[in-house]
Amino acid sequence: MLAAPADESALAADIADAHAAGDPVWVCGRETKASLLRPVQAARTVSTRDITGVTLYSPSELIFSARAGTPVSEIETMLAEQGQHMIAEPPDFSALLGSDSTQTIGGVVATNLSGPRRIAWGATRDHIMGVRAVNGTGEVIRAGGRVLKNVTGLDVCKLLTGSHGTLAVMTEVTLKVLPAPERRATLAIGGLDPVKGVAALAAALGSPYAVSAAAYLPAAAAARLPVVAWLGGPVTIMRIEDFAPSVVYRTDRLRCDLAAFGTGEILDDGATRSLWSAVRDAAPLAAAQEHAVWRISVRPSAGPGVANALEQAFGARWFLDWGGGLVWVAGPATAAAHAEVCRVSREAHGSWMLFRGPESMRASTELIPAEAAPLARISQRVKAAFDPKGILNPGRMRAVL
Repeated sequence: MLAAPADESALAADIADAHAAGDPVWVCGRETKASLLRPVQAARTVSTRDITGVTLYSPSELIFSARAGTPVSEIETMLAEQGQHMIAEPPDFSALLGSDSTQTIGGVVATNLSGPRRIAWGATRDHIMGVRAVNGTGEVIRAGGRVLKNVTGLDVCKLLTGSHGTLAVMTEVTLKVLPAPERRATLAIGGLDPVKGVAALAAALGSPYAVSAAAYLPAAAAARLPVVAWLGGPVTIMRIEDFAPSVVYRTDRLRCDLAAFGTGEILDDGATRSLWSAVRDAAPLAAAQEHAVWRISVRPSAGPGVANALEQAFGARWFLDWGGGLVWVAGPATAAAHAEVCRVSREAHGSWMLFRGPESMRASTELIPAEAAPLARISQRVKAAFDPKGILNPGRMRAVL
C-alpha cells in the first residue's frame, strides 16, 4: 500500500491509520537512500515526495525552511542566487547507491549526512534550527524555531536528525546557512604515503589558515579523478575557501609552511569544485556496484592503519576524508570482509557502518555497532515515546528482536 500525501495533515492521517491497524510503515522520500541500512519489511509505504516547497527564506537572517520532499538541488539553486550555501555540504550518494532519483532535504536531515566541510563547520545536525514532524501515532509535533537564538524546549531537532525515519516522519525542516565563499583553492601534495599524508593534513588543519576540507587519496583513488590524476600516485589535498585575495594569500602561505612534506600544487576554483564534489560523493568508490562499501570513523591518526589493515585483509580500495578520521572502504560483499571491518574498527576504537551492500547482506548482519546496554535502554524508551507500536521503519537501523 503506497501513500504519497500532498500535505502534512494527510500524512498525519495516513500514519494515524497505520498506528490504529498496527501496520509497519516504510517511510521514504524519493528513495535515493533505499539501499542504505537494513531493508524494511512493511505493509505500507508513506512517501514525503509530494510535500514540497520552500516555506521561508530570509537571506539577511541566514535561514530557510523547506518541506521535507523539496529537492536539495532546488534549495541549492535558491541559495546560490543569494550568494549563500548549506554549511555541512550535504553529499549526493545517488551514484554510489545506484539511484537515479533526486535527493530531498528531508532525506539529508533524516540521515545526517555531511560532506568534507564537516571537519571545520560541523555536521548537518549542528545546523538544524527547527522541524515539523508526525510521530508514530499520527500526532504532529514541532520543535525548535526559525531564529538563530532559539533556546525553547528539548532539542528534538537533533534527536530526529540522523534517526532515519524511525522516530517520526519529518514534514518540514529549518536550517541556518552561511554566505558562500567567493573563491576556493586546493593545495595538493603528491607522493606521500598515508602516514605522512595524514601528518600533512594535521599540520594544515592546525594552521591559522582555516582549512575547510582535508583528504588523502591513494594512487588508485586519485587515478579515478582526472583533476588530480595528472599528479601521479597518491595525493594529499587541503581546501581553503573565502574572499579571493585571502584565498590566494593563505594557500600560498600553507604551501610554504608544508614545504617539508613536498612541493605542493595549487588547484584553482574550478578544479577545486570538481575535486571536492567527487570526494564528497565518494566518487572513487562509486563503480563496481557488486562491491560492498563501508564508512569507518576513527581518530585521524588511526586512519592509515585501518586502511592498510583492510587492504592487506581483502584488497580493499579506500580513501581518507575528514583529515584521516573518515575511512571510506570498498571490498567484496562477504561476511568475512564485513567481520574484518568490524574487528579492525573496534581495535582502532572507532565506529563503522555498512554503507552499501546487497540486500541479503544488509538483512543478515549488523550494519552499525551495537549500543552499550545503558544507551540501548534509553534508545528503547525514546522509541516508545515517539512510536509506541514501533511501526515506523522497523528494523531500519537494527534488527527488531
